[in-house]
Amino acid sequence: MGGVLLADLPQGFWSGEQRSLARVISLVENEMPEKDEILRKLYQHTGRSYILGFTGSPGAGKSSLVDSIIREIRRRKQTVGVIAVDPSSPFTGGAFLGDRIRMNEHALDDGVFVRSMATRGSLGGLAKTTKEVVKVMDAFGMDWIIIETVGVGQSELDIMYIADSTIVVLTPGAGDSIQSMKAGIMEIADVFAINKCDMPGADTLALEVNLMLDMQDDHIKWRPPVLKTATINRGEGIEELLGAIETHRDYLKEKGFFEARRKERTKNETLDIVNYQWQRLVRKQVDSPGRVKDLLDKVASMEVDPYTASSKIIEWVIADLK
Repeated sequence: MGGVLLADLPQGFWSGEQRSLARVISLVENEMPEKDEILRKLYQHTGRSYILGFTGSPGAGKSSLVDSIIREIRRRKQTVGVIAVDPSSPFTGGAFLGDRIRMNEHALDDGVFVRSMATRGSLGGLAKTTKEVVKVMDAFGMDWIIIETVGVGQSELDIMYIADSTIVVLTPGAGDSIQSMKAGIMEIADVFAINKCDMPGADTLALEVNLMLDMQDDHIKWRPPVLKTATINRGEGIEELLGAIETHRDYLKEKGFFEARRKERTKNETLDIVNYQWQRLVRKQVDSPGRVKDLLDKVASMEVDPYTASSKIIEWVIADLK
């Protein structure tokens, strides 16, 4: 399949066939041998999509909110790719696909592509290959790319290293009070969405968030707007939410932050790839019977210290590369 897909890529992929897009994403997500070559081909065609990240506690209504944002984007005749990061099944390692079911309304829309991804044990609310799938959708020509994180709570901060604008979704009555806003997830927001604003306590929650932002106002360049939204009856505050996101995008570009962020992100991603490739080389040594295994056995029996052993393993890996 991989070799055929490489030959087909300029035709099916570049002509906007979603079936080809799905095949390329599967190849990347499953880390097939052709993955690196595919990503090399696509790299020069990336950088045009605007990337949104939706994060927040489980039950905040992220999927319904994303669904409403998709509808608003399509009303403007723009295309959107969605990466819905679902929890992994403990049995198969696959995604539960709950988000994809909730976005079923867009299944027949050629301007929308929804992909569910399993975290497969990754921390931070994202799958390990999320960045690479973003690149595939970007090269495909999507105007917007939306990433909905798995919803693990205050630890899912990885989204800030991918998204251009991060929307933190809060909801009244779900423990999202000022007392739970001390961790980093509250500090990564470019926009706050108080979802399910028809519920009691929405005004109080919005007031608490605004008070928190007022206290930080001297220390930040962009003050995240706080918007109230609801997704029932075709949505309330959705147009305003997308407008706030566009205002943030304009702000980043006018101040030069957009270009600077993307350059820094590219540098860090390159180092991440180096680190990943290095880990693969070391793992190859460790998994092979022989001197590395013998050395690790000596470390386990305290005949050799870990620092001396790690230096020796690095020497062996470098020697094998020559």
